[in-house]
Amino acid sequence: MTDTEENQNIPSPGTPSDVKKTEQEIIREAKLKSIAESGVDIFPHKADVTHTVYGIVFKYSDSLKEDLEKKEVKVKVAGRLLSIRRMGRATFFHISDSRTKLQAYIREDKVGKENYELFSLLDIGDILAVEGVLFKTRTEELTVLVKSFTFLAKCLHPLPEKWHGLQNVEIRYRKRHLDLIMNPEQADVFRLRSALITQIRNFFDERDYIEVETPMMQTLPGGALARPFKTFHNALGIDLFLRIAPELYLKRLVVGGLERVYEINRNFRNEGISSEHNPEFTMLEFYQAYSDYNDMMDITEELICDLSVKFLGKETITYSDFEISLKRPWKKIKFVDALSQYSGFAREKFKDRKEIIVLASELAPDKTPLSYGNALDVLFDKYVKDHLIDPTFVTHLPKEISPLAKASPDNPDESERFELVIARMEIANAFSELTDPVEQKKRFEQQAEERKKGDEESHLIDLDYVNALEYGLPPTGGEGIGIDRLVMILANQKSIREVILFPLLRPKGDFSW
Repeated sequence: MTDTEENQNIPSPGTPSDVKKTEQEIIREAKLKSIAESGVDIFPHKADVTHTVYGIVFKYSDSLKEDLEKKEVKVKVAGRLLSIRRMGRATFFHISDSRTKLQAYIREDKVGKENYELFSLLDIGDILAVEGVLFKTRTEELTVLVKSFTFLAKCLHPLPEKWHGLQNVEIRYRKRHLDLIMNPEQADVFRLRSALITQIRNFFDERDYIEVETPMMQTLPGGALARPFKTFHNALGIDLFLRIAPELYLKRLVVGGLERVYEINRNFRNEGISSEHNPEFTMLEFYQAYSDYNDMMDITEELICDLSVKFLGKETITYSDFEISLKRPWKKIKFVDALSQYSGFAREKFKDRKEIIVLASELAPDKTPLSYGNALDVLFDKYVKDHLIDPTFVTHLPKEISPLAKASPDNPDESERFELVIARMEIANAFSELTDPVEQKKRFEQQAEERKKGDEESHLIDLDYVNALEYGLPPTGGEGIGIDRLVMILANQKSIREVILFPLLRPKGDFSW
């Protein structure tokens, strides 16, 4: 091949101009220049392949040596160069995809002296395609006998030391591309995540739900008690908010006659970052007309058990140090009963509003000022969550912190709402939806009063939603399930950052290892 104009302008290795290059980086750049000068297109447009690395290993690993020799299995496969063992005029090397690796064997007498010298310019991390036939070595390792190869991309930075991989979590999250190269088992987490989401869609599609999309930019943030991110639309000259929940739009659809709807998409909440929290996260929300929160419990049990059996093959899972049984039915406990049981305080203590607010303020000084309902929620996080390992529906949460839920007919201060807690984490939140437009407006007004007192997470008054309710919302059950936390549980990952490809991090400079 002849040099192209593009080949004459070899790019820098991607580091800022004021960052000093290492000796290895300089050598790799020089090798790339030599490859280009040999007439090779160093930025080819495509690769001619017939197989993947994983596909070859999966299909032929168990083949007998003799069978491979008889069949003469021809392959064209591409991957990243992960190891090189040079032996004069022959070289063993491994190429990989994100699932596994495959050995290849190249000899000067098979590819020619010029091509073999070209191969000597390749480094660990480079990407190439090889064409050849499969055979097994004396040690029974599946191998490609290379007849030709094609250079596809140069890795201009040395990879981390192969035996220790990439262990620094800060670098792993900031440079996910390196994490996936050096720790290919991490890709399995994201394959599982993708498969789980596909199965969730199948689950609801089979039950006559329809998947919808609702606005991510909203003039009024609603559907949850959370602080939103604010932006500005230049053309319209108005403030907009990234959504904290799709709930109010989804319920408008139920009003319009779409009796079973669901959405899997992003929510954004301007809150802290922790092992369980990322400001941008994925939520499943679904609504079913003519149902209540009891029906939501049944659907939740069925969905999560279905996912566990399909992908893990069992109803008992391991998470951290816990063995968690998903066998139905799951435990149910009322909110106040849980507080009394695990805090050691008598139930009567929780009726003293002032004392509860003072106690919660001491436990969470960053959350003041607190309403009575918010104070109870702080106490729940402090005293109860750590005790809930197996799936537990915590029901009848305070109405004060459930402005979109029906009140319990047995106690007007409680709501027909539940939170699902598994392994000390809230996984889902659901309730019998409030369908009374007059009561809904009153609840919004109460929330507005809390906002005036300094509670930035309180609901704004959404009169358009109230107007939608005036057209008639049938009895409806609705629920939100945090996809990221659900994946954490099923993939046995202790941090939400392990199940989000690009979690939000504080900006910092470049990293080395």
